[in-house]
Amino acid sequence: MKRWLLLSAGVGTLLLGFLYWQQVHAPWRDGELALIRSLQLDNFESLMAEPLFAAEDQPTARTMGRNIFFDKRFSANGQISCATCHQPQLRFTDGKARSQALGTSKRNAPSLIGAAASPWYYWDGRKDSLWSQALSPLEDPAEHGSNRLHYARLLASDQNYRSQYLDLFGPLPDFDDQTRFPLVSDAVNQPAWHSAWSKVSNTDQRLVNTVFSNLGKVVAAYERMLLPGPSRFDHYVATLDHGESTSGSAELSPLERLGLRIFIGKGNCTQCHNGPLLTNNSFHNIGNLPSPGTTPDLGRRSALQTLLTDSFNCTGPFSQAESCDELTFMQTGKETIGAMRTPSLRNLGGTAPYGHAGQHASLLSVVNHYDEAPEALIGHNEAKPLNLWFWEHRALTAFLQTLDAPPAIDSRWLSAPTE
Repeated sequence: MKRWLLLSAGVGTLLLGFLYWQQVHAPWRDGELALIRSLQLDNFESLMAEPLFAAEDQPTARTMGRNIFFDKRFSANGQISCATCHQPQLRFTDGKARSQALGTSKRNAPSLIGAAASPWYYWDGRKDSLWSQALSPLEDPAEHGSNRLHYARLLASDQNYRSQYLDLFGPLPDFDDQTRFPLVSDAVNQPAWHSAWSKVSNTDQRLVNTVFSNLGKVVAAYERMLLPGPSRFDHYVATLDHGESTSGSAELSPLERLGLRIFIGKGNCTQCHNGPLLTNNSFHNIGNLPSPGTTPDLGRRSALQTLLTDSFNCTGPFSQAESCDELTFMQTGKETIGAMRTPSLRNLGGTAPYGHAGQHASLLSVVNHYDEAPEALIGHNEAKPLNLWFWEHRALTAFLQTLDAPPAIDSRWLSAPTE
């Protein structure tokens, strides 16, 4: 019996070894090659929207946006900037499960690299433009925690900002009259601010909101520069395009090539992670558990009304978008319960933990989660168990790491300006 068990184990090992070898060395079929090429970064430029205002891609707008991005004065306590939660050295994330600024956010900070090509922002998609998204943290009590009038006054009182604003948008209003524009620097959720803002005339509120929206637009001008750089995966696809072989060069290891095969095949990953940013820009419930001590996150479902009533959305008076098709045809059904925006899989290096609330400490944990596809606490988990072999877990994780690369931007833009 013992000999038979040993023989069976040996045969099983040989069969598994043959299966592994076959998966690793099989040539790519035409359909697989087409799918692989569709993920290449060369296709990214077609995703970028046209500039929102005439000078958006000009040096003045980018410089002003970069300065504001790193300026801690744009917060209630003078200690928080955009870079607090979007750190360049961490691919513009913060390395925390849930971001921490003036308080603790309920979600994980996503990377800003490639964000300019997205139609939705935040995990729940409650913002529909890069410039509008830039405004929200400024007035969030858990993040920057101040208010739009404070920021408008700061722009007007700083000589450099005032000069740059003049070049881009025209003269700034005079906010020194505290009868018209109350001096309140408390967090936006404080009664003092709400009371003061309610006393500002509609005309003056429009002036402040215009300046505030323009602030978001110059920050977006800077963030539009944060483009993904070519990764080892992209170099590998280039060897396929040059016809070096149907299996590719040594740019990817055998284990990584196996991971790619799983990614486009058995893993069914490209159903949601497709295109050059490896995201379908849609919303899905994948059964992630909420953070300990918190209730299940409704995700997209809770964001819909916020988005539609936002005065800074695509259809609002401060938008210069030519069309709002995404807003018109967005998902609104029961499938939005617990659904979160599909993140890009590029630039994963340094961005752990993963998931909308940082539920996964590693990429292997993410792969294991998809393999198991547990029941969702609310809504319905769209994923189905993958039944991966143990080496396929490792292979898929190894492939995901080949998508990482530094952003395609001069390093001088990745830090605060020097005086």
